[in-house]
Amino acid sequence: MPHPKRRHSKTRRDKRRTHYKASMPTLSVCPTTGEHHLRHRAYWHEGKLYYKGQVVMEKDVLV
Repeated sequence: MPHPKRRHSKTRRDKRRTHYKASMPTLSVCPTTGEHHLRHRAYWHEGKLYYKGQVVMEKDVLV
């Protein structure tokens, strides 16, 4: 069996050992609006900021 002449760096070793891939983020559907959103995150829908199905903040619209 051949032996390495020099020590491999941790980065090179870890690149070889990786077997994971980036996964899709988990999406939820809001029970109030029916909008898809990232879990545990507030999201905007029609000028209102929702979190856990409740309105947290409304956007001021200047006309």
